Amino acid sequence: MAPVTSAAKPLPARSVALSLLLGSHPGRMSPATLTSAGEHFGIPASTMRVALTRAVAAGDLEREGGDYTLGARLVARQRRQDEAVEDAASPWHGEWEMAVVVVTGRSGQERSALRDLLAAHRLAELREGVWTRPANLRRPAAYAGDPVLSTFTAVPAEDPAELAAGLWDLTAWAQDGDELVALLETTREPALRLAAAAQLVRHLAADPLLPHELLPPDWPGERLRAAYADYRGELRDIARSSGRGLAG
Repeated sequence: MAPVTSAAKPLPARSVALSLLLGSHPGRMSPATLTSAGEHFGIPASTMRVALTRAVAAGDLEREGGDYTLGARLVARQRRQDEAVEDAASPWHGEWEMAVVVVTGRSGQERSALRDLLAAHRLAELREGVWTRPANLRRPAAYAGDPVLSTFTAVPAEDPAELAAGLWDLTAWAQDGDELVALLETTREPALRLAAAAQLVRHLAADPLLPHELLPPDWPGERLRAAYADYRGELRDIARSSGRGLAG
């Protein structure tokens, strides 16, 4: 888990553009709206135009009908981000998802990709090749179709709260989250405020979204989600006002 910085630093132009699109639904904006909104965060229009061209070349953005839209990788990132912000948990009945790697002899790149896939579904590695988490999320277990995995649901014999505490550093996540909310609440300069919000949403993406029964007292997840949801509304207002200003 990355440490919380004591002060946010302004994001580069490309990150500003991606943050604007990731925070909007649908993730679609005109070039003029993006350049105008970028100026709100201290990014000159010429710098933003270059950043947008490079983002398209890298596959982060696509052009559609004259607008910029999120590329496939960032659509998946937005989905994961929304899951964290909106809290995708459902009632839990004690079962855990489990994925066991059953094929050996894969390349390091293949192993890394599989780890990323399972981590993206918020599973944690219990031991080498065995990944698990409580079965309390509404999202489909898309990893279950991977041919190198066998997947199960199971009920652990040990205390599930102790198991969860061993798989995730919940105390550190909560402490860092409280610091990030404080950072966002005390930051007023637009570019630094956007950077603080970007740190917060990255932190939310690492929330294991555990059942309430397995969380420590005073878990800050709801506070973090509410703080980012408020800022996302602020971001949408900036984008809308940028578009209106151009139209007017």
